[in-house]
This record gives sequence, C-alpha cells and structure tokens, in this order.
Amino acid sequence: MPEEIAALREIVQVTRRPWGEVDGREVEIFRLASRTGLRAEIAELGGAIVSLTAQGRDGEFADVVLGFDDLGSYLADTNPYFGAVVGRYANRIAGGRFTLDGEVHTLPRNDGDNSLHGGVRGLSRVVWQGEPFEAANGAGVVLRYRSPDGEEGYPGKVDFQVRYLLTSIGDLRIEAEAVTDRPTVVNLSFHSYFNLKGEGEGDILDHELSLDSEHYTPVDDTLIPTGEIAPTEGTPMDFRTPAAIGSRIDDDFEQLRFGGGYDHNWVLRPPEDDGQMRVAAIVVEPTSGRKLVVKTTAPGLQLYTGNFLDGTLVGKSGRPYVHRGGLCLETQHFPDSPNQPGFPSTVLRPGETYRQVTEYQFMTGRRRG
Repeated sequence: MPEEIAALREIVQVTRRPWGEVDGREVEIFRLASRTGLRAEIAELGGAIVSLTAQGRDGEFADVVLGFDDLGSYLADTNPYFGAVVGRYANRIAGGRFTLDGEVHTLPRNDGDNSLHGGVRGLSRVVWQGEPFEAANGAGVVLRYRSPDGEEGYPGKVDFQVRYLLTSIGDLRIEAEAVTDRPTVVNLSFHSYFNLKGEGEGDILDHELSLDSEHYTPVDDTLIPTGEIAPTEGTPMDFRTPAAIGSRIDDDFEQLRFGGGYDHNWVLRPPEDDGQMRVAAIVVEPTSGRKLVVKTTAPGLQLYTGNFLDGTLVGKSGRPYVHRGGLCLETQHFPDSPNQPGFPSTVLRPGETYRQVTEYQFMTGRRRG
C-alpha cells in the first residue's frame, strides 16, 4: 500500500495556499491536480469549488465553473452560491418553518417568505477546516464544520464532513457526511454553475442535456413544491432524450414561467441497491466537445439555468456572467421535504449518519452535425 500511495502522488497532487482572512481566521484554497489534466481549486470558505479545469475535444483546457478570483466577492450578498456546499437544508423550505417531533422550528426567510439554502449564512458563507488526504484511488481535501445547536434556527449540533477526491483517472468525487446529537433535518447540495464552453463564454442554451428521470416536482409561483410528483412526458421537462437546454426553455408552460426558465427538482430513478451511485445527468457542449456525466446517490437533482444572472457579475475571466450563463446540477433531496410527508424523509437522528456521494466525470463528446 505505501508504494501505491507514493505512485499516486505522481498522478494526483494536492497543494494549498492562503487566500485571505474572514473574521481574523485565515482561509486557504486547496489545488487538486491530476496527470490527466483535470484540476480543481477548493476553498475553505463555503467548501466552494472555485475553479474546475477540463479538456476539450481538440486538447484545449478551460475553467468550466463560474466564480470569482477574490475572497471578498464570495462573501458579498450578490454571490449566488457559486460553487458552494449549500445547507443545512439545500433548496427551499416553505414559510421558513417546519415541525419535527411536534416542535415548530423557525428559520430565516431569505427568499421572500421562504428559507433558501440554509438561511442567511448557511454552510456557504462559513469557514470550514480543510486538510489534504491520500486514498487508494486518488487524493484530495477533506473539509469539516461543526454547526452549533440552533444555528440558522435548525435544531441539534451537527458535524459535517465533505471530501473532495480527485481520482487517478481524473474524476472529481464529492463524499458528504453528517451526524447530529439531536433530531434535525439535513439536505446538502453542491452549487457549481457549469459552462462547458468555459466560464464567461456566453450562455449555456446550446448545451445538450439528458436527465434519467420520468418525474419532477412541480412548484407554485414562489418555487415551493405543490407536493405532486408529475410525469415529464409530453412537457418541456422531459430530458430523457437529449435536447438543447434552450430548445424549450421559453415555451408557454406554467412551470417555466414560475421559474423564469428551469429551476426545478427532478425525481431520479431509485438505485438497485441502497447508497449506490447511478447516472443522473449528462451534458454535452457541442463546440468544445466537453461532456459532463453526473453520478449520485441522492434521490433528486435540481436543474437551475442561471435565470437570475443578468450580466452585472464579472467572473474570473474578466467577462460578465450573462443571463443563463451557467447551469447548476444540484444533487439533493427534494425541496421542502420537512413539510411534504409524501417526499423522502430528510430527518437525521442521533446514532444515524447522513451520506451523499456525487461524482463529476469529464470526457469529450463527438462534434454535432
């Protein structure tokens, strides 16, 4: 085994550098680099994927996630969760409240009347503790954060751990765990905005998407699920056959009007075995040939098409992030599950462990036409 680990050091390298300070605490960035050319930068602030560099069909590399160069921009209220770990409860909770074991818990309302992505700070604006690690199949960084009882209104002290592993074959694997000392709810997700042409290279409407899902969870005009699990067949929500994201995004369809585009949760096919990963989404960008395959153990996936981007944010490339300039593929439990008894439970109790694994695989696809 020591010989195998030594060999992996030549394949996957992890380095670290200071990035600035938050409340007097130094924040570091960890750089994961594979001999395949895939490189990722992970920040202790919010566990954010700050950059992710992948190869195109013709051998050129590009950073394919939206983000900023400076720490201050990630702390600003205008940051739309670029690359962050979001929680304690990713997505929305209706009315900023839920009842657990007969007790009502009130959360910050930071999205109209609803609570979004864990509240005002959530997990995306706190500083995690990062340490590099080596594994039999790669190397990476493990991030830990202890959320105190009552933080953002959520019950229980929760210890979170997120491992970013860059494998020897060039896949980025995210392994999340959480344990609690008191009954609570947990739903983590990962909020990277992808543009496979390269960040700042226009919109993502030509990206071809396939989702392994026959159903989705419709929402009301505040983007809270109605509780229905509806079929995608015959609607613009059906991506079982690959289609360009822009081909139906402006159709006269109530759900698209509510979201200003796609901002919905798809119900993924259950795995054959509990905890098993399966392919959730495939995205191909026809010009560069870059192809992203998303695998996960999570029961749902939120497709968000950057509907609130409007060109006012300027990214790492120095170019503005235009309307629909990135797409999110947020592996998750369903939105508002604590208030929806028909959805899979997100309750975590003492003695249990929350687990989710998501993997990003990059390859090159064929040229269209």
